[in-house]
Amino acid sequence: LRRYSQGVLNEKYSSHEVLMVGELIKILYCVGSISRDLPVDTSLWNRISHLLFRSVKMLGLALIYGTMNILSFVALRNITASSFTICAQLKILTTATFSSLMLGKKYSWTKWRALCELMLGVLLFSSQQFETKNGDAIKSTNGNVLLGTAAVLTEVTLSGFASIYFEKVVKKDSETFSIWERNFQLALWSFPVYILFILNNRGGEVGYGGGWSLIAVCLSFFGAAGGLLVALSIKYGDSVLKTLATTGSIILSSYLDHYFLGGPLEPVMKLAGVVVILAICNYTFDRTPVEDPSFCKNILSSQVHKKKTNDVEIYKETQNELNT
Repeated sequence: LRRYSQGVLNEKYSSHEVLMVGELIKILYCVGSISRDLPVDTSLWNRISHLLFRSVKMLGLALIYGTMNILSFVALRNITASSFTICAQLKILTTATFSSLMLGKKYSWTKWRALCELMLGVLLFSSQQFETKNGDAIKSTNGNVLLGTAAVLTEVTLSGFASIYFEKVVKKDSETFSIWERNFQLALWSFPVYILFILNNRGGEVGYGGGWSLIAVCLSFFGAAGGLLVALSIKYGDSVLKTLATTGSIILSSYLDHYFLGGPLEPVMKLAGVVVILAICNYTFDRTPVEDPSFCKNILSSQVHKKKTNDVEIYKETQNELNT
């Protein structure tokens, strides 16, 4: 829908304004959900005030997302869109790595293999989208390639960290807040971040509040709904599963782009789509047990104890034979 709006209809509204309105929609929806779930004897204003004073952790997350936005601009000014897209797929592995480090989750080798397969499938799929008719990759502008690459790699690392940080706050934080309360805190701090982007960009090509259309309004609602659904997927699933779903949506959106807007869909892209689907299935349906280090340690100790017992018995038998 965004491509149809700005690529086909050439609508000139500010993308930051669309995102800011999406955050406002999330705030209003979360306030309504918080009000609905409150006990009868609790004031909504008191609860909102409590959430504001306890929202420092979400402030850090909002700043991380703002930093990622800036890094994406820096990267795209210095490297090609194809290079940016390819490097961005590393977030699949950074998310799984931070999940292991911060949450202590353990993944079987089958799952790690599926994640690598998924990343390679998306790389193959994305690389075909940036090939010209002559088969030559789009050339980079006269930018600092090292700076651009460093920016996108930093963004990818922050993306993996932010996903796991949010999951840890939602699931394991000592303060118990509902998913709507955490989303309210995050949206509340994200709102001023987008205002700063709008002021810095001076409202885009058509000025503040200009160029809005019905599609832009729909994009704001879809953006808000997407943010809430991502939070729910992390709450009831995990960040790696959310990343898998996001990756699958890249394939789905490209197919829709081909059939409705005439976008490219080469045979190699179809093959890459099959690879991505197989990788998602391999990860989702894997039931390989993960080796528990403590379990392995117990087995090793048991084997050592058994060996010592056998050695003692052999020694006693030898002594008896000598005595005889």
